[in-house]
Amino acid sequence: MHESQFSRGLTSDPIDALLADARDGALAVIVGVEGPSYRPLGAVMTVFADAQRVGSLSSGCIEQDIALHAVESLHSGQPRTIRYGRGSDFIDIRLPCGGGLDVLLLPRPDRKILGQLADRRNARLPVTLAIDTVNGVLALARDTETGTAGTTFNIRFLPEIRFLIFGKGPEAGTFAALACSAGFPNILLSPDLETLDHGAQAGCDTRHLHRPGFPADIAVDTRSAIVLFFHDHDWEPPILAEAVSRPAFYIGAQGSMMARETRMRELAALGLEDAALARLRGPIGLLPSARDPRTLAISVLAEVLDVANRAAS
Repeated sequence: MHESQFSRGLTSDPIDALLADARDGALAVIVGVEGPSYRPLGAVMTVFADAQRVGSLSSGCIEQDIALHAVESLHSGQPRTIRYGRGSDFIDIRLPCGGGLDVLLLPRPDRKILGQLADRRNARLPVTLAIDTVNGVLALARDTETGTAGTTFNIRFLPEIRFLIFGKGPEAGTFAALACSAGFPNILLSPDLETLDHGAQAGCDTRHLHRPGFPADIAVDTRSAIVLFFHDHDWEPPILAEAVSRPAFYIGAQGSMMARETRMRELAALGLEDAALARLRGPIGLLPSARDPRTLAISVLAEVLDVANRAAS
């Protein structure tokens, strides 16, 4: 059995893993999808010369075979596209979903271009990687959708969803821990040291809030979600009044409908107009009246991801 990325403690991002390792490697990219597919168009996996792989392109049914072909591509030095599932020559390999996948194998991709790609991703900027499927040449292109254009395959990378979590108590700490365990970048901001300790133990970035308000040095972009978990709602208006001026795709606060109505009146008294107030979500979460912190955390995370998916589609 080939080693996974987790057994060696490597990053789970295929491109970051390739850049962090001096060994020869190949990228395997889904460049065609027919019918249902476990992974989307543009999904990437890295395979090293010893067949160790980082990432996945299916539910596990073709990864080992892809690794074998990727190692062969490292020996030949030539890009190659192989077909799995429907219409494939590999009749002994079936995709459980019943669809078909075209996988491009790209040996020794240009690390300079991949480094530039990583820089833009780290700066939370949308970026498109253009791959010449014939000769394997890479380039960064203007922001465009993932897909094929002639002999070029484009992969559009959006910044990861980032959570800015304000609050106090088990709801804030539990949500931060869930977001962190799922691999989403986040910051937990709280006036309560116990809440911050809960988040820190889960591996979250934390910041102590000494007074109500939105820290001026925290950057917010269109892939940021701002979520508030306060029982003491006096902390909310100064934070939300500033939050609505930022380009976050999601802004929401915990509480009942009564708490929402009170919140809206206080924000209107601060001079916020109807358009700004309309951006605020609450009560938050897909499940109504979730009271257990774990259930609420899952419910809110699901809602945020649903909003993000709708915005990206």
